[in-house]
Amino acid sequence: MSDPTVIVRERPDTRSDGPMLGGEREVLEHWLDLYRETVLLKIAGLSGDQLARRAIPPSSLSPAGVVRHLTEVEAYWLRTVLLGEDVVARWSTKGDPDADLDGATSDNAAESIEAYEQELVASRAALAGWDDLDGAVVGRRRGQQLNLRWILTHLIEEYARHPGHMDLLREAIDGQTGY
Repeated sequence: MSDPTVIVRERPDTRSDGPMLGGEREVLEHWLDLYRETVLLKIAGLSGDQLARRAIPPSSLSPAGVVRHLTEVEAYWLRTVLLGEDVVARWSTKGDPDADLDGATSDNAAESIEAYEQELVASRAALAGWDDLDGAVVGRRRGQQLNLRWILTHLIEEYARHPGHMDLLREAIDGQTGY
């Protein structure tokens, strides 16, 4: 019988090394998707209370907080910057720029995870609609033009550090470790 308090159900680990001889775009998107899947694997089997637990004092990081942060990262880079859409951050504001990380609670954990999964759908659609790695994207970052190659590389870099945080958080919550 499954635990009704679990927000993200256990899932098989289907990650792979990806296209070892793939083209640049294929390899970049593979690594981004690998990290996205890693995030979901890291939170699989956790309840709302566990997702909101700040397990390593004095840090305010929680698994759900990291997921909320990555939701806003996805929206910013792949919809606001890539496509030039006017996307309002779900949680962070100028007055509270860390609300994505700090505002995770057991009461909003399920909603936060659902928002992440929905944003992944929107992000993948944004990527699918943009062919060119080299040309300038629609939006700008701090007034600077950039291309999709830069965005994908930055997203991989952004994602690469957060599963490490989640490893520590998850181990402190229930002892689970793993890649």
